[in-house]
Amino acid sequence: MKKSMRSTIKNCLLGCVSMGLVAGQITTAQACTGIRLNAADGATVYGRTMEWGAFDLNSQVAIIPRGHAFTGVTPDGDNGKKWDAKYGTVALDFLGYDWFADGLNEAGLAVGMFYHPGFAQYPDYDPAQAGNTIAAVDVVGYLLTQFATIDEVMAGMEGLQVVGVTEATIGTPDPAHWMVTEASGRSIVIEYDDGEVRFFDNPLGVITNAPNYDWHMVNLRNYVNLSAVALPSRRINDLDFGPLGAGSGMIGLPGDNTPPSRFVRAVAMTQTTRPMPNASEAVYESLRILDNFNLPLGAAEGSDQEGDTSDLRSSTIWTTVWDLSNEVLYFHTQHNRRVRMVNLQGIDFATPGIRRIPLDREKMQDIEDLTP
Repeated sequence: MKKSMRSTIKNCLLGCVSMGLVAGQITTAQACTGIRLNAADGATVYGRTMEWGAFDLNSQVAIIPRGHAFTGVTPDGDNGKKWDAKYGTVALDFLGYDWFADGLNEAGLAVGMFYHPGFAQYPDYDPAQAGNTIAAVDVVGYLLTQFATIDEVMAGMEGLQVVGVTEATIGTPDPAHWMVTEASGRSIVIEYDDGEVRFFDNPLGVITNAPNYDWHMVNLRNYVNLSAVALPSRRINDLDFGPLGAGSGMIGLPGDNTPPSRFVRAVAMTQTTRPMPNASEAVYESLRILDNFNLPLGAAEGSDQEGDTSDLRSSTIWTTVWDLSNEVLYFHTQHNRRVRMVNLQGIDFATPGIRRIPLDREKMQDIEDLTP
């Protein structure tokens, strides 16, 4: 993307696409939303929501030590690429496997996996290339445990065979794309199109779901009229017409939960945030912004599938915010909105074996009683 175009998009606020086109191509859409914020002191924070509406993904915090051995998955089973972890990593797993949806390594690299139905087109699986093949669900773990920078990630992905493998519980071949962010603040999006890996600079630090990332960016120009300040009053036939209240500059901001609309809102909110002097304030702002993307049951991918939702309170199962500069995970869940943290700098990554921490010790809201 040319620098002048990128600057124009960033300074405006942005736009999305015709909803009819998306509706014609996608039957369901997971509502995960990812953002990146940069503080005035140079700190970088990445956060996201995780939505699934059919059953609990039973995610846990996984502590992955240096030297841990992995084997990639292929359509034939556990016969894919083998690698050992170079970097200690903290990540959120799902479905009880060593598959990771979100995480940060000790080098300050963060990676998140986001649903990308109808557009993720992986290369065809070649059994002869099994030793250089991993599944899409392996990507987060592979990148976090192998690389320290985005340049290393891009070099490491070239030539790697990433294929779709159907997971029986979910019933889909994990169509995904990924947001990768480093402590410098640089961010990219990785997608597979027509069997080829594609890398996109992500200057605004936002990702949602389908369609492709460049489509979202081009169509941001449909919303260049949006403003962070109120619209001015207008005089018509000697009558004064002024805004009814604050926020009139955002009239026209799409409010539905489709991926294009969430992309626009996420850009609008992250580009108009209050000044953030440090990582602590950027973490706070990330959590505040992501609260706008929480979804009730029945409003996310999986809601149209048969499943046990008796333990679900929300389609937004968990929300994470990663302080890349200080290497800290913050999160809250559908059951308890109290913010909890895991400090990577306090972890011994030399201890063998993956250790896990439940997201909720008790599946209930923690309430502080202030009654005098």
